[in-house]
Amino acid sequence: MTEQESKKPQLTLILAAPRGFCAGVDRAINIVELALKKYGAPVYVRHEIVHNKFVVDNLKSKGAIFVEELDEVPDNASVIFSAHGVPKSVPKAAEARKLDYLDATCPLVSKVHRQAERFVSSGKHIIFIGHAGHPEVIGTFGQVPKGHISLVETLADAEKFVAKDPDNLTYLTQTTLSVDDTADVISELKRKFPNIQGPKNEDICYATSNRQTAVKILAQRCDLVIVIGAKNSSNSMRLVESSEKLGTPAILLARADDLDFNWLHKVKKIGITAGASAPEILVRELVNHLSSRFDVSEEHIISAEEDIEFKLPKSLVS
Repeated sequence: MTEQESKKPQLTLILAAPRGFCAGVDRAINIVELALKKYGAPVYVRHEIVHNKFVVDNLKSKGAIFVEELDEVPDNASVIFSAHGVPKSVPKAAEARKLDYLDATCPLVSKVHRQAERFVSSGKHIIFIGHAGHPEVIGTFGQVPKGHISLVETLADAEKFVAKDPDNLTYLTQTTLSVDDTADVISELKRKFPNIQGPKNEDICYATSNRQTAVKILAQRCDLVIVIGAKNSSNSMRLVESSEKLGTPAILLARADDLDFNWLHKVKKIGITAGASAPEILVRELVNHLSSRFDVSEEHIISAEEDIEFKLPKSLVS
């Protein structure tokens, strides 16, 4: 160690596990990469395949073209739907134009779609807990006829929700919500509507739940938590909130260069995690960036093991 290195202030980094990519994100990215290999560039993707600029830019460099709406896709092109899911109208429109399409919707989101269809077919009105405007919410609403599903975002929304038929309700949730906040909303709905039904298993996905559990451990051991992720990533934003609710400041960073070292004044221990759509390379980038200013030591906490894998479309692996 050089004399200059020995003068660096010490900083302990505690890295959460699990962190970063989940099985649904892995599958979605693999679908785009395999489609590029099979069909050649360009391959069109409706909306960001996952909410991470680094991932999207990397796929762009390989020949993926990202569009907002299907009418931006040329005739005879291949198109992929994002991991967040799409309304039924989107694949129908693709079929009407005879476009080749692949659906990269996370299977856990698809499960919510099928639940919504079953509930409506049995005559239930769905209260959907989620964030207005999020692609997953838009996709789920697009699975059932208009008027059969209502959005509740917060506990306050649940408290003031008025049902036309209180005895004929069910609820579903977005997969990337705060576990604790959603539990409060569901408790209020059950208090107001004792006969309300729900899914057999919670809709919040295993990866969202696991990452929130891990960040709570970080918050109890660190002076600051840094979450690698995007502002439009629901699960990443929930990680920031989970830390802050325990009284530990948290910062959301897209890239290491976004870090202001002035934020680290008097900070001795930093917890690091990443949202489910952030790749591990960005975590290592942050660790290296911090090492340029500090004498860094790393610790790791493992709060859960994840070994889930989702199957790829047969057309890409056959």
